[in-house]
Amino acid sequence: MRILEMNYEFPPVGGGGGKATEDLAAELSKLGHSIRVLTARQGNLPRLETSAGFEIERIFAFRRQRDRCSVWEMIGFILMAVPAGLRTVRTFRPDAIHVHFAVPTGFAAWLVAKLSGTPYVLTAHLGDVPGGTPEQTDKFFRLIKPLTRPIWHGAAAVTAVSSFVARLARDAYGLEALVIPNGVDVGKSPAAARPPGRTIKLIFAGRMVAQKNLAWGLKRLAAVKDRNWTLDLFGDGPSRTELERHCEALGLSDRVAFHGWVAPEEVDVAMSRSDILFMPSLSEGLSLVAVNALAHGLALACSRIDGFADVLVENENGLSAPLDDPEGFERALARMLDDRDQLLRMKLASSAKATSFDRRAIAARYEQVLRSASSKLSQRRK
Repeated sequence: MRILEMNYEFPPVGGGGGKATEDLAAELSKLGHSIRVLTARQGNLPRLETSAGFEIERIFAFRRQRDRCSVWEMIGFILMAVPAGLRTVRTFRPDAIHVHFAVPTGFAAWLVAKLSGTPYVLTAHLGDVPGGTPEQTDKFFRLIKPLTRPIWHGAAAVTAVSSFVARLARDAYGLEALVIPNGVDVGKSPAAARPPGRTIKLIFAGRMVAQKNLAWGLKRLAAVKDRNWTLDLFGDGPSRTELERHCEALGLSDRVAFHGWVAPEEVDVAMSRSDILFMPSLSEGLSLVAVNALAHGLALACSRIDGFADVLVENENGLSAPLDDPEGFERALARMLDDRDQLLRMKLASSAKATSFDRRAIAARYEQVLRSASSKLSQRRK
């Protein structure tokens, strides 16, 4: 098949949704398909590039920063992606378009599909679904939800990265999305999980935004600062400066390190040396960081939200607590920091769970969905 992958962000721009697109494109290419990615250009990134057997085209779309995208920049992507998508359909002649994020990418793909007759598969990640990140998008969706309905109902198939996102899509649009999780390279999994050392190493990777709830999480860590631990924070965002000040006020500056925006390979190296993934998020779809942590054999210390239900098995590969129970979260952290034997068992359980997110198997599932969608185009061409 010829498959056009569309996503408004793609490595090194953006977060987990872009990385999931990159991994999928690489695996579909290995399966013998011709893959082209259409995404936004930022900074001095090359306009055209070939990577891991697939082609990438980055279009000018007003994007200024790698770690965040404003509403106006999203609108800019839509305006530029429609003509670019139509041109790509004429020259590349895809059998199907695979669209990541109903908003904003879905707007552009829906128009391209309408004008070209090419079917598209929509994959929802979280923030593109009403109720996914209410602290950020509730007002936004109250305004635009009627405009998004055709995007969902016009797709040849709808998938969601987690059972939680699928439920949100059903509630918002009355659609049953097929759950296909983000995948991970299980080849990076250690032969045996690294036993915790004298100092327990926690790690966070992601955008530093309100959704990640890091200020609240740092306060919980301050309650267990009598234990021997460090925290490495990878990522950037509008909350970073405030978080650095918050860290200093809590007396944690000597054990919390801010590393900024780094390449995924650097996060992999850090994870290979860590013990616990620290994610006190307010909301998640299916965190690719969490899936990656499983592959590296990390125990999970997370907020008890639906978005972690597919990766965290309570008391087996990690611990969690409700967001309205800060003391419970502190007790969970204390348990993980105090019992190294239990922590090692959790790390081993995470390594075992990672096999269910093998990105080769995930790509094979997407292949079936995309082949089914492309058959509709083949019928029309006949």
